[in-house]
Amino acid sequence: MTRQAIVLTVFFAAVLASSTAIAGEPRPWAISFQPPASSTMDGIVSLAGFINSVIVGITLLVSALLGYACWRFRAERNPSPARWSHHTPLEVAWTTIPAVILLLIAVPSFRLLYFMDRVHDADLTLKIIGHQWYWSYEYPDQDFKFDSMMVQTDDLKPGQPRLLTADNELVIPAGVPIRLQMTAEDVIHSWAVPAFGVKSDAVPGRLSESWVQVKEPGQYYGQCSQLCGVNHGFMPVHVRAVTKEEFAAWVAGAKKKFVHLDGTPPVSALAMSRTEEPLP
Repeated sequence: MTRQAIVLTVFFAAVLASSTAIAGEPRPWAISFQPPASSTMDGIVSLAGFINSVIVGITLLVSALLGYACWRFRAERNPSPARWSHHTPLEVAWTTIPAVILLLIAVPSFRLLYFMDRVHDADLTLKIIGHQWYWSYEYPDQDFKFDSMMVQTDDLKPGQPRLLTADNELVIPAGVPIRLQMTAEDVIHSWAVPAFGVKSDAVPGRLSESWVQVKEPGQYYGQCSQLCGVNHGFMPVHVRAVTKEEFAAWVAGAKKKFVHLDGTPPVSALAMSRTEEPLP
């Protein structure tokens, strides 16, 4: 087998392996989007496929017309060029057809934009705050919050992706519409998870809103997608989607571990501090 054949074989094997990768994590040699994990991402993949089909069709049509024009109207076949300069049906066609194509693209695009912007009746609200260079997550309904920072390379465990793993991942229930409210403390950040189809800027002094409904439990990764300073590349988004029962159990434990929204420590920490106080 030649060297070129070996290279092609390895390349296509890598492509096939990447196509079967789990949702939410980038893979080497991967092509196109990550496997969609939400209905929003399903719509994005569908729209991208439709627009790419339109682009390929236009490219083939224009290339065919250009080739025909080069062959049909070359100098050998037309020693005496035609003198006419206008052709009304042709001018109407080349104006109308692009307008119809743009309309065909605009209708599904606006429909998807409305679907992405409209927050459904959410069962859970999360507030996401960007900092230089980490994220804070608040659970207003459950009254606790915590910071999420990147796990350094030396502290990674087997199977944890580098630059994408956080010490405290964002835990959400699968199959539940979730309202995402985003802001920032210092500079503009962008909370992005490709598998969710969510990428929203976190702007200081503003509260932007989006939503997501994850289809299946799993680990999902993203990053800050707005240049926010020297450590911009070390600001991962690590999301763990679980079942509703697992989420309820996690919330019960998180209330004992993380501080309340007003900054007061959890009840368990207060109780422990009281027991450690010396007797008078």
